[in-house]
Amino acid sequence: MKKLDRRNFLKLSGSTVIGMTLGGVALRANAQEKLALDDPTAIALKYVHVSEVEGQYCDNCMYIQGEDGAEWRPCGIFPGKVVAAKGHCTAWMKKG
Repeated sequence: MKKLDRRNFLKLSGSTVIGMTLGGVALRANAQEKLALDDPTAIALKYVHVSEVEGQYCDNCMYIQGEDGAEWRPCGIFPGKVVAAKGHCTAWMKKG
């Protein structure tokens, strides 16, 4: 295994940050179609357009992307789709 010195660590860290940034931009650019309730992933994660769980909305989930205040936004769980800001699924995790 290759020794991880400071120089290699910084290269790896920098490329990871760049990859995450470009990946986020690509996700926002490609997400256009609203997530359908009959989508297999939506069914598996029990996604709904209107949350019935108090305080748990896509809008305050760590996986949501895009501009705050938008009614439909891209989600990291559903690539290429947008979800309702007031929606919910079982993958919900509080935005930190």
